[in-house]
Amino acid sequence: MSYPGTFSKTDPDRPAVVMARSGQVRTFGELEARSSQFAQLMWAAGLRPGDHVAIFADNNIGYFDAYWGAIRSGLYFTTVNRYLTAEEAAYIVNDCGARVLVASPAVAEAATEMLPLIGDCDVRLMLDEVADGFDSFTDAIAAHPAEPLDSQPRGSAMLYSSGTTGRPKGIMRPLDGTSITDPDLVGVGLVGGLFGVGDRSVYLSPAPLYHSAPLSFTTGTQSMGGTAVVMDRFDASEALSYIEQYRVTHSQWVPTMFSRMLKLPPDARTRHDLSSHQVAVHAAAPCPVEVKRQMIEWWGPILHEYYAGTELNGFCYVSSPEWLERPGTVGKPLIGVIHICSDEGNELPVGESGTIYFEREIPAFEYHNDPDKTADSRHAEHELWSTLGDVGRVDEDGYLYLTDRKAFMIISGGVNIYPQEIEDCLVVHPKVADAAVFGVPNDDFGEEVKAVVQPIAGVEASDALASELLAYCREHIAGYKAPRSVDFRDELPRLPTGKLYKRILRDEYWGDRSSRIV
Repeated sequence: MSYPGTFSKTDPDRPAVVMARSGQVRTFGELEARSSQFAQLMWAAGLRPGDHVAIFADNNIGYFDAYWGAIRSGLYFTTVNRYLTAEEAAYIVNDCGARVLVASPAVAEAATEMLPLIGDCDVRLMLDEVADGFDSFTDAIAAHPAEPLDSQPRGSAMLYSSGTTGRPKGIMRPLDGTSITDPDLVGVGLVGGLFGVGDRSVYLSPAPLYHSAPLSFTTGTQSMGGTAVVMDRFDASEALSYIEQYRVTHSQWVPTMFSRMLKLPPDARTRHDLSSHQVAVHAAAPCPVEVKRQMIEWWGPILHEYYAGTELNGFCYVSSPEWLERPGTVGKPLIGVIHICSDEGNELPVGESGTIYFEREIPAFEYHNDPDKTADSRHAEHELWSTLGDVGRVDEDGYLYLTDRKAFMIISGGVNIYPQEIEDCLVVHPKVADAAVFGVPNDDFGEEVKAVVQPIAGVEASDALASELLAYCREHIAGYKAPRSVDFRDELPRLPTGKLYKRILRDEYWGDRSSRIV
C-alpha cells in the first residue's frame, strides 16, 4: 500500500481509525507520531529488519500504532488470535521468534499466564491499563522521539493459519526490499483500483483485526487516506446502524454475517439509511447462492466477492452483475493462473472438480519452521504452483467455483461428498441460524453424513425439527448427499472471522477411531 504518513502532513486531523462503539479516534497525525515512537523503541531494543513483533489483543485502537510501527521498521508483524489460551498463544509467539509482544487488557488473564512460557520475548507492552509483567505501551513509546527511523524498509505481516486442521503455522513471504515510502502497486491496485477506496472513503470492519482480511483492508484504507471504522465485535443490528451513523462507503463481510443480517426482524433491517454504502466486499468462505441473491436484492448490486488466501499466489474476483449471470462463482483470476488437478497431480478438463492450484512467477510463501507442510502445498512437478487444499472447478469462460476443502470431504461407500453444498442448503432454512456438516463413522459405508445445527433464537431443538430438516435436505439435494441424522447445539464453534472449528465437532463423534481426516 501507500504510506499513511503522507496524510499526516497534508491533513493531520483526519481520522485514520474510529472505534465504532466508543467513538474513539486516532488521527493520521497521531498515528504517524505513535507508530514512529514505537519504531524507535524497537530499534533501541535491538530489533532489525527481518525480526518479529507479535500482538495479542482484541480490536483495540492501539493495534494500528503497533502495525505501522512494525511495517515502517522492516519487521514481520504477527497477530495472535485473541481467543487462544495462554499455551496456544505462547506457541505462536515462540514459533515466530517475536522479540516484542504487545497485548491488550481484554486478554490480560491469558497474557500474564503465558509470560513464563515466552522467555525469549523480553519486551512486553500492554495497551491501556497495564497487567502484572507488562509495561505500559503508551509510557514506553513516550520515551522515544516521534521521528521516522533513518531507514524505513517495508516490513510484512506474517500471519498464522487458524489451526482448524492442526497446529497453526506461520505464513511467511520474503521481504521485498522496498521502502515504506515506495508505492505498493498491487495493494493500491486492489484496494484503490478494484474496490475504489480513496481519501474520502469510510470503511467498516466488523471482524477481528487478527485476521488477514480485516487487517489488510483497514490498513489499506488508511494507506489511501480513508477512515477505518472498527467494530469491537460483529452484531448484525449494530453493523447496520454504523453504516448510517458513520456514512460508511465500503465494508467487508463473511457469509455468516450476511445470514445473520438477513434473519433480523424486518423493522431492524429497514430502519437505517444505507444510501452511503457503495461497495460491500465479501470473502473467507463460499457464500450460499440463495443468501447472496437475497443480499443483492436488499443492498443492490454492490457486492464484490474475491477468493484468495494469506498463502495463495492468486486472486479471483467477481462483481454482482457477473455473479448473477453465473450464480455460485467466486470469479476469474486477476492475479495468477488457475490449474485444477486430480489427486495424482494431472490437470483436469474444464468442468471437472479437483485441487485448485495458483501459478505465479514470484517467490511463493513458506510455512515457517515447517518444510514438510510447505512441500505439501506445492504441486509435485511445478514449484510455482501452490494450493490451500481447496477443491473446485472452472467453467468454459474461466470462472472458478469452489466445492469444499479437501480435508472436509466425506467418503461414504466410495462416493465423495462435499459438506459445503449441504451446509448451504441448511443455512437458508428459516429455522436454522448455523450449520456444520461432516462425516461420522459408519460400519458399512466407512462414513455417513452428519449435520449439527444451531436453531435460530426462539426455536426449540426437537426430533420434529430434525425430521423437518432431513426432509428439507432430501427435497433440495440428491438423496445420497442428505444427512442421515441431525444433532443440535446452542452455538457452533465458529471463529469471529467466520471460520468454523469443524474439527472440534467432528472429534466428538470419532472418539479414539482413526480418521482419514486430519
